Amino acid sequence: MAVKAETGQRSGAIVAQDPSRLRNVVLVGPSGSGKTTLVEALLASTGVISRAGTIVDGSTVCDHDPAAVRQQRSVGLAVAPLQHDDVKINLIDTPGYGDFVGELRAGLRAADAALFVVNAAEGADRGIDAATIAQWEECAAVGMPRAVVVARVDHQRADLESEVASCREAFGSGVLPLYLPIRDGSDVTGLYGLLSQTPEGQAPDGASAARDELIEGIIAESEDESLMERYLEGEDLETATLIADLETAVSKGTFHPVIPVCSATGVGLDELLELLVGGFPSPLEHPLPEVSSADGAEHPALSADPAGPLAAEVVRTAADAYVGRVSLVRVFSGTLLPEKTVHITGHSAGHGASNGSNGSTHKADERLAHIYSPLGATLREVQACVAGDICALTKLGFAETGDTVSAADHPLLLEPWDQPDPLLPVAIVAHTRSDEDALVRTLAKIVAADPTLRLERNSETHQSVLWCMGEAHADVVLSRLRAGGAEVDTEPVRVALRETLGKKATVTGRHVKQSGGHGQFAICHVEYEPLPRGSGFEFVSKVVGGTVPTQYIPSVEKGIRAQLERGFTEGYPVVDIRATLFDGKAHSVDSSDAAFQMAGSLSLKEAAAACGTVKLEPMDEVAIRIPDDHLGAVLGDLSSRRGRVLGTDVASPGRTVVRAEVPAAELLRYAVDLRAMTSGTAQFTRQFLRYEAIPEHARKA
Repeated sequence: MAVKAETGQRSGAIVAQDPSRLRNVVLVGPSGSGKTTLVEALLASTGVISRAGTIVDGSTVCDHDPAAVRQQRSVGLAVAPLQHDDVKINLIDTPGYGDFVGELRAGLRAADAALFVVNAAEGADRGIDAATIAQWEECAAVGMPRAVVVARVDHQRADLESEVASCREAFGSGVLPLYLPIRDGSDVTGLYGLLSQTPEGQAPDGASAARDELIEGIIAESEDESLMERYLEGEDLETATLIADLETAVSKGTFHPVIPVCSATGVGLDELLELLVGGFPSPLEHPLPEVSSADGAEHPALSADPAGPLAAEVVRTAADAYVGRVSLVRVFSGTLLPEKTVHITGHSAGHGASNGSNGSTHKADERLAHIYSPLGATLREVQACVAGDICALTKLGFAETGDTVSAADHPLLLEPWDQPDPLLPVAIVAHTRSDEDALVRTLAKIVAADPTLRLERNSETHQSVLWCMGEAHADVVLSRLRAGGAEVDTEPVRVALRETLGKKATVTGRHVKQSGGHGQFAICHVEYEPLPRGSGFEFVSKVVGGTVPTQYIPSVEKGIRAQLERGFTEGYPVVDIRATLFDGKAHSVDSSDAAFQMAGSLSLKEAAAACGTVKLEPMDEVAIRIPDDHLGAVLGDLSSRRGRVLGTDVASPGRTVVRAEVPAAELLRYAVDLRAMTSGTAQFTRQFLRYEAIPEHARKA
């Protein structure tokens, strides 16, 4: 679906002028929990759209990407603003599938609070799965205030009480219901507010005890230390006081109110909107990223002040065939205005690593055109974007995800957020020669837009390899390439091998051609021997008596080095050998630099025949963080991959880090296999260690 830009008075965009009247709320939760459907219901209930779309027919506001429609799940971050009680709420829908954790982290960066959505019909009988707990931990790692939405409470298999109990067990005792369902038989007809005790006369069973526990949870986080004492003495605290302290409790990130919701019937939507407005922090109350001057100098901390220095960040970048590059921007300080020149500063650590790890930056000045308020794929023009709000900018030629947008005369750089490492390699090739130019153009745009994607052009295997987060991510990337006019095929990823010599030997490199006229004459006697792994190549000259003239000794070395790069029969580079030139012959007329280069090259070929060759494969060191329940399966799998376990360490209660050495060839699909083996709960990193001889039993025929 193409991006649609609407300009002028007909855009109907929701405009915010005061950060206190803003809420940026990211929806987090496992795939299939109902996040996108909940956004549709909220948009429809507030009149932003006339009717809610569905995931099945691909008509939702947030899942506008063709890959999302095809996969029937969100594959990218999307923003959908609405208004309630004169407060603008930017809903940020994020994917729940593990391949798209980079989109989740971008959503957390753009938001000030999170709705953690779980499905009342899923997991109530088996608890919260580890993959969902990992998402909760993503929120906790950045101190994100959270409320829990239990969706689909009208489902015939829904068990709200069990689901809340599972959430408390998994997420902690701070998870407490704010409302209880009112039932008519098996149907949920409404919600009973535990703080307001309304509707009167419809309190469900257990409401009194639940209210007491809720109040204790709220006032335990209150800044008014007298509240607890007054409550314990039996004083009936005012609802307004409790609601005011509710926001304080939520903002601290340790208290998480629960709201049951049914998107289909609308039960809980009004109550949820009230929580977003009255219980969630505004941009004025949520900590902002640290900032420095673009030249690295210290800079005072930012505040969400529309009149402050401009500091905004590109949290997502998309490429559209019609409007070009679309940059989704969160403004942290200052005000973005159209027709202004801004400074773009970005970290150049490389995609797939933690941004800014090497401290280098790229920068450029660009002139803004229009500023838009995004509603999924629709861009509605606005005249400004104030601190705390989210907007979209088009046609920024240099801006990439994670870049800072600041004033041209006051350039700033925001502290970056961590991006996950892509660990699944996918080798791509243009379908035909006519697709090659389109592939290069489209690929550059996609890689620049997606920090969880890394492109490697391997000079040894002559492959273009995309490093992706997983198969679903790879599918999205390939579909975007094809949508950009580049037909591509995939092929098996080849691992760059090396070769070395099997033993020590003395050989002769002989290049003699005498056919009348000026000939070619060069003979060199060379002793070759293998060296320890990682030694590289050593050249030693022990020529005495001028048997090889001094000016030709470097020629022999040059010829050997050239042949090292070309390899033996299969073209693998040759490493870890010493060549000692100790004798040779030259001709006063027919010897030359080229002749001795050829003789040196031939001597290495002779050595291969005399010494035999040994193929070397790259070894990686991996660190795998897994729940203890999966430790045995992971260790057994590493053994089957010819891995050597170096040790295990306790990472946290219930989690272990396994360190091992594994051949790179055995890790090509490890990102996919590890996810399947551990239900998406494991994480791993890898780094090159050394080259090592391939065992006889592992050599391919």
